[in-house]
Amino acid sequence: MTKMLLSGVGGQGTILAAHVIAEAAMTEGLDVKVSEIHGMAQRGGAVSTMVTFGDEVHSMVVGDGEADIVVSFDELEALRSLPALKRGGKLIVNDEVIKPGAVLTGKAQMPCDMDGILDAADALLVPAEATAREVGSAKCANVVMLGAVSTVMDLSEDAWIGAVRANVPPKTVDMNIEAFKAGRAFADEKRGR
Repeated sequence: MTKMLLSGVGGQGTILAAHVIAEAAMTEGLDVKVSEIHGMAQRGGAVSTMVTFGDEVHSMVVGDGEADIVVSFDELEALRSLPALKRGGKLIVNDEVIKPGAVLTGKAQMPCDMDGILDAADALLVPAEATAREVGSAKCANVVMLGAVSTVMDLSEDAWIGAVRANVPPKTVDMNIEAFKAGRAFADEKRGR
C-alpha cells in the first residue's frame, strides 16, 4: 500500500493533482481512497489531500510518520507536512515560497533555515512554476509536480497521461501533458536516470 500526502495553498491545484494520482492508480487496477481538507482554500489557506492506494485500502488517513510520499506545492507547506513523512519516504517540493498573511503583515516570521531543513530531509526541489511558464502557463505547475512525482511511483506513464487528459480542461490537455513530461524529465535528470 502507498500513502501520500499532498499539501499546498488554495489555488495551486493540490486537489486536482490528487484526483490525477487517484485516477492513474485506478487505471492500474488499484483500490484508491482520497481525503481532502480544504480549510480556507479559496482565500489562499492551507489545503491538504491524502491519497492511499494499493490492492485493498481500508482507510485514507495518513498519520505522522506514515506517508511514503509527501508532495508539497510550497516550501513552507513542506515544512508543515514533514512530520507525516515516514523514514525513507520521498519528499517532492515545488521550490516556491508563499508567505502567509501573518508574515506579510509583520505579525509572524518565516522559519529559519528552510533550505537546510528540506536538504536534511532529502527533498527534491522542483522549479515547477518556471517549468510551467516554459510550457505555456504557470497554472500547469501542479502537473509539472505530478511529472516529478511519477518518477517515484510504480504507475505506468500511459496511466498518468490518461489521468492528466481526463482531469484538466480540454483546451489545456496538450500543454498539461507537456508540463507532465517536463516535470518527469527534470526529476529523472536530478536522480541521474
